[in-house]
Amino acid sequence: MSSPIDTPGTTPSGPLSGLVVADLSRVLAGPYATMLMADLGATVIKVESPAGDDTRTWTPPEKNGVATYYMSINRNKQSIVLDFKDPDDIELVHELYRRADIVVENFKVGGLDKFGLGYDEAHEINPRLIYLSISGFGTAEGAWLPGYDLVVQAVSGLMSLTGDEDGPAYRAGISVFDVMCGMHGLIGVLAALEQRHRTGEGQHIEVNLLASAMSGLVNHTGAYTAAGVVPHRMGNAHPSVYPYQPFPTKDRDVIIAAANDRQYRALCGVLGMDEYADDERFKLNADRTANRDELHPVLLEKLAEWSADDLFIALNKVGVPCGPINSIADGVALAERLGLEPRVTLGEGDREVDLVRNPITFSATAPTYHSPPPRLGEHTDDIRAWLTEM
Repeated sequence: MSSPIDTPGTTPSGPLSGLVVADLSRVLAGPYATMLMADLGATVIKVESPAGDDTRTWTPPEKNGVATYYMSINRNKQSIVLDFKDPDDIELVHELYRRADIVVENFKVGGLDKFGLGYDEAHEINPRLIYLSISGFGTAEGAWLPGYDLVVQAVSGLMSLTGDEDGPAYRAGISVFDVMCGMHGLIGVLAALEQRHRTGEGQHIEVNLLASAMSGLVNHTGAYTAAGVVPHRMGNAHPSVYPYQPFPTKDRDVIIAAANDRQYRALCGVLGMDEYADDERFKLNADRTANRDELHPVLLEKLAEWSADDLFIALNKVGVPCGPINSIADGVALAERLGLEPRVTLGEGDREVDLVRNPITFSATAPTYHSPPPRLGEHTDDIRAWLTEM
């Protein structure tokens, strides 16, 4: 039984080639995970309602009338429009379950059960199916809560850490827990695939935004669970390391991350403040952190003599992490100068778009980029034909 037809000459290759993913997810966490699968060779069928994924309309910005938000997480996929209120379309989803290896969904908890598309039905149809469910707050007492990244940033405690100590809380500049949860889900899928190789059986994987937040807050949640310490906002300062924050230079701000005693001594050497390297108040990290208010004005005076670009080179040469605070454009330009090749170009004509490449490099099975983000229902006819062929 053949797979859905991709653009001629662009059959997916890669470590996940041959796998079929039924992508019933919307917005960010699920589509991000399935795009990574598609980059790695999986055939990803994006199942959309007649209204389409919400992010198709999340503008500005846009390119040729298509939201860049949608485009950034939906390349390499095929789109079919199915109406879950139509019994015939439900049967097509059942057939997709029979042929798929992986299902990814982020409906409200239990939302697919009423259509006969939940995990129990899916497992009965195809016991080898790996079924990933993404929610905001899990399937127990939090099942009724809608999952939005901004809300989770608030309730997880992240926003209590973000912003000036005496100022308002701020969200992160990206939907950090959506992205993190999508990656956690993908890790679960890959582990389940390995388990299926051993047993022949699929399984149900559940991830949620709040659990990802608890894990992703790492040392901050660890400070509370292990020692009862409740972290708080410190602006851009680090609670346990100094100097480890932005500093002004004579033209723009830079980050300096002298995270150990050797790096601090090297910093002192570059800035011409050797006497502070052996000062008992600052010699060890714990002392520097405790006495940061005394060291800070000295650093400010020395750094005022430097440009950001010169400091970037000088500190990194001696092993002290340092970098200017860039715009997104500057960040992409830096990645290009460093040979990271951050851009990939897909499509032609008014479909041509530059997107950010998959960040994983393989020695033998490289990610592939074979098709731009699909128009709503672009592949409906081809996929319907494939699902109904005997």
